[in-house]
Amino acid sequence: MTTQAAPRPRLHYARRKAMNGLMWVFAVLAVLLAVLPLALVLTYVIIQGASAINWDFFTKLPKPVGETGGGAANALLGSLIIVGLASAFGLPIGILGGIYLAEFGNNRFAFTVRFAADVLAGVPAIVIGIFIWALVVIPMHGNSALAGGVALGVMMVPTVMRTTEELVRLVPRSLREASLALGASHWRTVLSIVLPAARGGVITGILLAIARIAGEAAPLLFTAGWSSYWSARLAGQPVPSLPILIFQYASSPYEDWHRLAWGSALVLVVLMLLLSAAARYVTRGKLRLVR
Repeated sequence: MTTQAAPRPRLHYARRKAMNGLMWVFAVLAVLLAVLPLALVLTYVIIQGASAINWDFFTKLPKPVGETGGGAANALLGSLIIVGLASAFGLPIGILGGIYLAEFGNNRFAFTVRFAADVLAGVPAIVIGIFIWALVVIPMHGNSALAGGVALGVMMVPTVMRTTEELVRLVPRSLREASLALGASHWRTVLSIVLPAARGGVITGILLAIARIAGEAAPLLFTAGWSSYWSARLAGQPVPSLPILIFQYASSPYEDWHRLAWGSALVLVVLMLLLSAAARYVTRGKLRLVR
């Protein structure tokens, strides 16, 4: 009876090493393919928009057709107002909803809330804009910053809610039990112990939600509208914003308007990069407290 000799260990080692190297190459290629579109977009936006960034861009109004120069100061102010209103509307609902789901979420109602939040996160932005147009714009008889803020606030809620829930759940149960053992009530424990421990993750969700809504144009087409002038009122008149300026000016036939559109796009991209970097920094410094 003959027996086959076992493969030599060196042959097995060579095969494993070759397979490891091949998988490593595939992984690097996958990373490069994932990063390449972002790098191309950033490079192209910087090349096209850098020439429009100057002091006038941040301080002056857009010029009428036929006149060169001008800026997007009114759109910058309008975007700040709309995003501020959206944060004031969406953040309290999202944070409190996330705390409820994390602390009291073992029931049918909480399951329904989670399902609704997940569905809302997948609803197209333009559908939310149409809904707020019917709910707010028509009764108020016109576009306004308030309507735009409500539309973007609705988009913020699911992101903030689900992020808050997940980070609050990561807080060790021993911290809750220690607080309760010392005589603190449940709500006092949540506000004084649990929420501060998860603060880094909650702030991360807030920053990412703001970065997401800052560049949305579809809801603002139906709610905030557009104006070429200064507008700081919350209701009663349309309010300009950077996403709508990009939409209006990029589709025009005027070269100077194209320059302003690219400059506005560059400002939005830089803003989103800064918010994402801030979110990464906050997460790196705070999530250790949760673990």
